[in-house]
Amino acid sequence: MEHDFSKGSVLKLILKLSIPIIIAQLVNTLYSIVDRIYIGHMPGVGQVALTGIGLCLPIVTAVSAFSALIGYGGAPLSSILRGHQDQDGAERVLGNSVTALVALGIVVPLICYLFREPVLYLFGASDATYAYADQYIRIYLMGSLPVMLTLGLNPFINAQGFTGTGMVTVAVGAVCNLVLDPVFIFVLDMGIAGAAIATVLSQCVSCLWVLWFFWKCKRNQMRVRRCYLKPNWPTMGRICGLGVSSFIMQITESALTAVFSANLAKFGGDLYVTTMTVGASIGQIVFMVTGGLGQGAQPVTGYNYGAGNYARVRQCYRVLTSLCLGYGVVIWIVLQLFMPRFIAIFNDDPTLLETAVPMLRIYFLMQFAFTLQGASQNTFVALGEAKKATFFALFRKVFLLIPLIFILPHVGFGVTGIFAAEPIADTISALTCFTVFVRTSYRELKQKELVQSQKEN
Repeated sequence: MEHDFSKGSVLKLILKLSIPIIIAQLVNTLYSIVDRIYIGHMPGVGQVALTGIGLCLPIVTAVSAFSALIGYGGAPLSSILRGHQDQDGAERVLGNSVTALVALGIVVPLICYLFREPVLYLFGASDATYAYADQYIRIYLMGSLPVMLTLGLNPFINAQGFTGTGMVTVAVGAVCNLVLDPVFIFVLDMGIAGAAIATVLSQCVSCLWVLWFFWKCKRNQMRVRRCYLKPNWPTMGRICGLGVSSFIMQITESALTAVFSANLAKFGGDLYVTTMTVGASIGQIVFMVTGGLGQGAQPVTGYNYGAGNYARVRQCYRVLTSLCLGYGVVIWIVLQLFMPRFIAIFNDDPTLLETAVPMLRIYFLMQFAFTLQGASQNTFVALGEAKKATFFALFRKVFLLIPLIFILPHVGFGVTGIFAAEPIADTISALTCFTVFVRTSYRELKQKELVQSQKEN
């Protein structure tokens, strides 16, 4: 039976959909986080190897960005179409998304593979760290197609309300990775190459689960039909238009990570690149909750918007903002109090701790404020307002953060300025995005609600 998001408590619906997504994302981080934890504790070379895998993050994120373009564009679009009772339209979106993911899953990794050496050195690799980075990324790229299918199709499972199934998608692969990592890294003595092999094999397991759901599971409400696999360019345009915000969020994250690494290597050296690798790993855990809440709210918001239930859409936004901000404040306190313990999970070298603790406390200083942008931007996507979502995806990273990373070290702040760029950009961007949403989209929803009420009376 189709999930009807127009009824019931908004808070309960968002939590019901979000919690499995958050758990799935927590488990999903194990793919990369566990790699870094094991690699960081490799005897003798842990810190250098950890730096090497950190240099691969921009490429890994870039590959995932193309999955986000299709998955986070197609899934909310299918929710809107289902809200309009257009089942054929929703299945056309799904079929075209499968075709796009397969094509991108071949082309994008191939390009990254061919240019990996100059790119890694551009990102700040030294002769000592390049060998480790190259070992990891070569293997990862060769297995990227199942990774992209898994990441791109799982949002369609969540969009139907089957967030528990979506959680299993990630969990089965992550458990495999958790088991295989120590076997390949330590037992078979394959080091960083073993971590990459374990990750690829684990993602293949997740991919098989997703494909089974769409082709064989009877509970699935949208089928992958052969007639809809043929590219329909207007449909592709709508998918990409709505997914471009998520794509930009991730591709600019890739560029941002590269800019961070290159400038930290220039002004501080490998030790500061390792610090950012640890900071990025902690950030993945921190921000996944806000992202999970936003993704959980999207089907509820999109369905009610498609159904013309504008009062409920506004309620969705209020609930989502309250949840995100409340979480942001709590996790900020935890991070500031226990930063040394978080860092030691990855590597407990005293030299690293001495450098990383003050730098990462600065880096996460205004992290709680960014939750306002996460709530607003996810709601823009759910409403189909791709242009606004895209603008704010660009605003924080491209127009604020990246320029600050280049400017602050040259005006007396040195390497500390690179870490300080993050809280400055977080504050400006979050307050701007929140203000624009309240003064435009939220106000428009209220006006539509009044017009609707007058017609009914």
